[in-house]
Amino acid sequence: MKKIFTLLVIILAAVSLGVDITPSSSAETTGLKLGNELLMGSYHYLIEGKKVGLITNQSGVDSSGRSLIDILSADKTITLAALYGPEHGIDGTAVAGAYVESYIHPGLGIPVYSLYGQTRMPTSGMLQGIDVLLFDIQDIGARSYTYMSTLNYCMVAAQQNGKPILVLDRPNPLGGEIVDGPVLEDPYKTFVGVDNLPMAHGMTAGELAQFFNRKIGANLTVVPMEGYTRNMIYQETGLQWVQTSPNIPDLDSLFGYMATGLGEGTGIFQADKFKWIGGKGINAGSFAGLLNSAGLPGVTFVPEYRGDAGGVRLKITDYHTFNPARTGIYALAYAHSLNNFKVPKSGQTVVMFDKIMGTDSIGRNLEEGLTPQQIEAQYAPGLASFKEERKNYLIYGSTPHQEPVANSQVVVLVDRIPVKFDSAPYIDANSRLMVPLRAISEALGADVRWDEKSRTVTISRSGRTAVFRIDSVYATINGQHKTMDTCPVIRKERTMVPVRYVGEYLGAEVDWDHDTRTVSIY
Repeated sequence: MKKIFTLLVIILAAVSLGVDITPSSSAETTGLKLGNELLMGSYHYLIEGKKVGLITNQSGVDSSGRSLIDILSADKTITLAALYGPEHGIDGTAVAGAYVESYIHPGLGIPVYSLYGQTRMPTSGMLQGIDVLLFDIQDIGARSYTYMSTLNYCMVAAQQNGKPILVLDRPNPLGGEIVDGPVLEDPYKTFVGVDNLPMAHGMTAGELAQFFNRKIGANLTVVPMEGYTRNMIYQETGLQWVQTSPNIPDLDSLFGYMATGLGEGTGIFQADKFKWIGGKGINAGSFAGLLNSAGLPGVTFVPEYRGDAGGVRLKITDYHTFNPARTGIYALAYAHSLNNFKVPKSGQTVVMFDKIMGTDSIGRNLEEGLTPQQIEAQYAPGLASFKEERKNYLIYGSTPHQEPVANSQVVVLVDRIPVKFDSAPYIDANSRLMVPLRAISEALGADVRWDEKSRTVTISRSGRTAVFRIDSVYATINGQHKTMDTCPVIRKERTMVPVRYVGEYLGAEVDWDHDTRTVSIY
């Protein structure tokens, strides 16, 4: 009876706030929760009482397919004040490159500002009266797809206008492990490549936002997903795919985008929504033979003519190992070997081919007759450097989500004195030792304050103050923002914190002895 009464109180409180508590279903089997779902839960305090500007389109839905526009407009604790739409418009129907007008939303009576019309960056006028910006758009994992360029531009506008921006994270549908292609060079930065990324970056929107922010310095908060891991492709999320743009109606189009769409201006073109690649003067059988003999993982190539153009249809056999960026480089190189197409060249203006490549080196490599293997070797050093830098901005681990396993053999010493815990420390999925907050704080001689509303913990010791938020990788140390690779959690009614970060942020030295499984803090 007591449990029923408690549940009724929770429901009545939620209804009074205007928060939709209808349970989601489509992603329940994976345990995946999107950033927009966590926003309406444990991160809701970030928007309560505020005028919200939402950057989104038809892909901005929760795991049950409900539009975030509808969810926010029904939330009585906030004011949804403006919408902002990327390329293809807020409904995703405008063709690629088409000018999109701003207008007033017919149902909500609020402005829908186009970020693919007169401007691609929100102006000061568009942000007037907005307290916080939210970004919720599904990406496809390719550098040249412009939705993440819109994110970058919105972060710049937020920084310039003193507005906080929240990125509601969503999966990279290609997964987070395939990282390939030439890294964009500074002279080739455009709206189809806004930062020094390879073609396939293997990052979520939230991770990209953190990467972008190294140069922008916006007041950025990433609302992360729950239950997402780096090795998860979209088919494993339990989510229904929502067409992101007219030419990406399904997952085969998405996976084929970089593999077939890199030939801008060469006469090598994609067809059937990125499922076929070819061109005039190409023998389809020879093209398929070269590609099939290259040992490209997860895909086979079926010869197919489209009118007088010879080409191949992609048959993806393993979506985990298929590498779309690498496949696209191979397809272009072999196509050039068969019909010797003219390579577009940049002069006073940068041609679209080089914009997509992020460099003019691929074009020069093709003219030199390099094999795809030789082209790979040319861009490999830059790719390796990016992969190393990328580690600083990743949020999610590579191991499948699982309940952390307690390890009673782990010993924590503070000034050589063992710390007694009322709940066993454990190593979480990010390989960080988690310990009960109260016990470790008392052992360090620190003061602890808990704020239920914001779900934050403030720990003070020897003139240093560290603020941690439950389920957040962000911490604030004496006013300086820090990013961790794991986050505090509430587990079995105990607040568990990563001991290394707590110790180091409070000015202590933290050592781990793997052989004795002992943490020493001093």
